Amino acid sequence: MAAGWTAGASRRPNEMSELVRQQHRRRVLALAVVVAAYVLSFFQRFAPAGIASDLVAAFHTTAASLGVLAATYFYVYTVMQVPTGILVDTFGPRLILLLGGLVGGVGSLLFGMAPSFDLALLGRTLIGLGVSVTFIAMLKIIALAFDERRFASLVGLSMLIGNLGSVLAGAPLSWLAQITGWRGVFVGLAVVSLLLGLACWWMLREDLALPGSSLPMQRREQPRFDRTVVLSGLLSVLGNRDTWPVAAVNFGICGSFFAFAGLWATPFLTEVYAMSRAVAANHVSLYFASFALGCVFIGTLSDRLGRRKPVLIVSSHLYAAIWVVWLSASALPVSLSYALFALMGLVTASFTLTWACAKEVNPPLLSGVSTSVTNMGGFLAAAILQPLVGWVMDQTWQGGLTAAGARLYTPDDFHAGLLLLAGTASFGALASWRIRETRCRNIWRPAG
Repeated sequence: MAAGWTAGASRRPNEMSELVRQQHRRRVLALAVVVAAYVLSFFQRFAPAGIASDLVAAFHTTAASLGVLAATYFYVYTVMQVPTGILVDTFGPRLILLLGGLVGGVGSLLFGMAPSFDLALLGRTLIGLGVSVTFIAMLKIIALAFDERRFASLVGLSMLIGNLGSVLAGAPLSWLAQITGWRGVFVGLAVVSLLLGLACWWMLREDLALPGSSLPMQRREQPRFDRTVVLSGLLSVLGNRDTWPVAAVNFGICGSFFAFAGLWATPFLTEVYAMSRAVAANHVSLYFASFALGCVFIGTLSDRLGRRKPVLIVSSHLYAAIWVVWLSASALPVSLSYALFALMGLVTASFTLTWACAKEVNPPLLSGVSTSVTNMGGFLAAAILQPLVGWVMDQTWQGGLTAAGARLYTPDDFHAGLLLLAGTASFGALASWRIRETRCRNIWRPAG
């Protein structure tokens, strides 16, 4: 009997260890599926930059109209950030990701088949609505299912993989659009969006939260929407004065990045630096690839140093300084322009630390709301800047037209528009001085 008991006792730790490994594998697989959906959201976000000339030809748009078409995604994305944080905190990420995949798929199908500019706008709006839930849901999963000391590193790694979508939205999309047509690409993405939504529903069916976590990944009981609790949580985040500098940094750096790389970078390089469309698209793809690497590098560096603020200050100021080069419109060797785009992508990634900062100065239960409020800053800036830059360029347009009848903008037109982006980037850099240092841990304490 004693021998049998001893053998059973010796197996029990092994069984527990195997259960832990299986649970870890489920968490990793679930996160991988959500990150795949994040890749798609990144592609949809920056796709207009790769097919800008195709959109102008298809819908005969002005610079301002093209800006509105691209920024429609950001309008709805901005509006959805706080509701998404509330919904994810209330219902969990599983249902929200399924609905996002369905809506995004319908929008992509409509955008790809749109016969008119108005229907393209509607399709772009639905795309933004569908993919707007992915990022906040991903942050919630990382916050619940993994050690908080690895939060910035895991977010950086997820951003690295997610940025594959932005890289694909550069030179690869431009090349594919010339071969198969841009419409077919978006019809195919509709199918991908639906499949990813279903995959998220399937993979997140288990309770993947860490033992002792204050919120399960998926509630076993039917979730209830408590308006009073939701409103008080949102007001708590908004009333926290440490939230606002973080959101301001996101507004300045992330907003100018989205507006430039998401639409105006390729036209700027082709018109001001006389690059071919392929070379300009390669610059944008390099920007995205460097940004992806920067997400991992800066997040890991911050975690290892145990500091957020110094990393943000240095990176954001270097990012703002690079804009001076583009404003000067000085002649540059192609190798140098490539190097500057690579450096710009690397330091742009500093804004990813704002999500960790927001999470660490607010109640842990409100991680979804706090990160969504912060994230709203960058998307709000992009929603404003993309059409505003186009509007400014239209005001200085001298009436030049291309052979196809599209408007032709001069370097002076682009200079006026880029001044807005450079000013926004500088605002974000200055705001980094006001961020509260958290030493990479949650420092929120209840009042009193």
